[in-house]
Amino acid sequence: MVNSSFYSKYKFQLIFAGISLLVVILDQLTKFLLLKYSPSWDLKILTLHLIQNTGAGFGILQNQSFWLGIISLAAAALILFEYKKIDKNYISQILFSVLLGGIAGNMLDRFFRQFVVDFMDFGWWPAFNLADACITLSIIGLMIYFWKKE
Repeated sequence: MVNSSFYSKYKFQLIFAGISLLVVILDQLTKFLLLKYSPSWDLKILTLHLIQNTGAGFGILQNQSFWLGIISLAAAALILFEYKKIDKNYISQILFSVLLGGIAGNMLDRFFRQFVVDFMDFGWWPAFNLADACITLSIIGLMIYFWKKE
C-alpha cells in the first residue's frame, strides 16, 4: 500500500508517469495487434488497416524515421526537463502526460521498427494511430487550457 504522505507529496508526478506509461502501453499494444493480425476492416466511416509510415503526418519527410525519432526524443526530453514548470493541477498534468505518451509511442516505432504503425483511416484524413490521436487531442486541449488561463 502506498504511504498517504508519499502519495500526497508526489501525487501529480505519479499521475503524470502513470498516464504517460498507460498511453505508451495502449499505443504499442494496438500496434502489436495490427502487425500480428493485419486486419482490414471497413467500418463505413473508418477503415482499420495496416500502414507503415516512414515519415511524418500528411506524408511529409518520408524515409526520415531516424531523424523524426531524434526530434521525438528531444520533444520528450524537453517535456521531462521542464516538468517542474507544468501547472500542478489535474488538467495540465493529464494533457502533458498524454502528449508525452503519444510522443514516446511513435518514437519507439521510429527507433525500433524504422516506421510508425498507422491504422485508422477516415479516407479524407491521413491515416493515424493512438499515439497520433493522443498528441493531437492533448495539443488542442493545451491550447484551450492556456487560452482560458489568460
